[in-house]
Amino acid sequence: MSEVINRSQTRDIVKDNLDYTMFSWSKQKGIDPIAVKYGKGVYLYDHDDKRYIDFSSGLMNVNIGYGDQRITDAVVKQMQQVSYVTPSCVTEVRGELGKKLAEICPGDLNKAFFTLCGASSMENAIKVARLHTGRHKILTRYQSYHGSSYGAISASGDPRKLPVDSQQAPNFIHFDLPIAYRWNYGEETLLKEAVLQLERIIAFEGPGTIAAIILEGESGSSGCLQYPDGYLKQVRKICNENGILLIADEVMSGFGRTGQWFGFQNHDIIPDMIVMAKGITCGYLPFGCLMLSDRIAAKYDDTVLPLGLTYSAHPVSCAAALATLHIYEDDNLIENAVVMGKYVDEQVAMLRQKHPSIGDWRNTGLLGCLELVKDRETKEPMAPFNAKPDQMTVMNKVAARIKELGMYTFVRWNYIFIAPPLIVTKSEIDEGIAIISEALKIADDSLK
Repeated sequence: MSEVINRSQTRDIVKDNLDYTMFSWSKQKGIDPIAVKYGKGVYLYDHDDKRYIDFSSGLMNVNIGYGDQRITDAVVKQMQQVSYVTPSCVTEVRGELGKKLAEICPGDLNKAFFTLCGASSMENAIKVARLHTGRHKILTRYQSYHGSSYGAISASGDPRKLPVDSQQAPNFIHFDLPIAYRWNYGEETLLKEAVLQLERIIAFEGPGTIAAIILEGESGSSGCLQYPDGYLKQVRKICNENGILLIADEVMSGFGRTGQWFGFQNHDIIPDMIVMAKGITCGYLPFGCLMLSDRIAAKYDDTVLPLGLTYSAHPVSCAAALATLHIYEDDNLIENAVVMGKYVDEQVAMLRQKHPSIGDWRNTGLLGCLELVKDRETKEPMAPFNAKPDQMTVMNKVAARIKELGMYTFVRWNYIFIAPPLIVTKSEIDEGIAIISEALKIADDSLK
């Protein structure tokens, strides 16, 4: 009887959500969302008591896992003191968080402007870049994602911007970046051509018009598309030579996800600004941050800073963020990301031997994805870039099987993401890999 009641309750919960709320990046009819009751560790549980291992950390943000009561305690304590003050006031936790971020950020990235999310951090980074340089153009990469607000989506090189192209913000220029997996002209020329492409765009657009180049510290939802070795160092050099600011989008790749505090640290560079969100609170509360270099921030010592948000430096979110940063350190999560990332690499290497549908595996720390192909020789993708619904037949079946077997993870086009919380263990990785392996039989069968 209780099972019948649970199923009825689940149906009611799903129905209310479908009837009265809207879903991001999705058609609104015919979808079948998981009705999550609670989360613990690397697992989500629905109202029917089915367990799902989360192999994408939500949207690559729940780095510390679910249900950590240390965040709850910090949030409750702060709310008992004061739950909100205007951004013109200060709180103890705001200063402590700013100081902690300055400690973990390299170089002179010591000034934090607190925002609400990744998109609002990006919007303010764009604004600061233009104000600081007096220039107007922003260069960004095709196959990148920087947020869904107008400026951020215009900066993105992601097809999610296409429906609103007629309303896009002006002065965003995109450049292509060759991908090693599909580069057919020799590895020794990959870096050279990538740099030459960027230099040509800068020359064509005019260096004196370009305020900033925005690049993800490590590629995320576009398919974990890795930079040619040495590429970001060359970009840093180009920026220095032309008075262009370098903005690192670390919304997804930041806070231990790639085995470093920030993805760009894998490339031995220091940007002028860091755009942060996601892992700063691991989704326990909405929050973001724009980290500025001292050189940029100094301009506003005696000049009004033309940025503002009602909920900037929200004390409760600051408390969640500060507690989260301590958990990364206290629990050695960044070190664990390195160890578990190598273990995932080993397990995927064996997976590739079993499944001919796996064309490529790209991973940094615990930010990785499988790319499925119809043919390893031709590298024809199982579903093309920006695939239409009728081109997603096989991948939709694979995704449905993954869910059926008890896994939540991000499946996009021909990509299956493997980016579990940084607390993940070897046995949990084995569990997740086994589920993916079973689901990949569908893709393998489609090759016959």
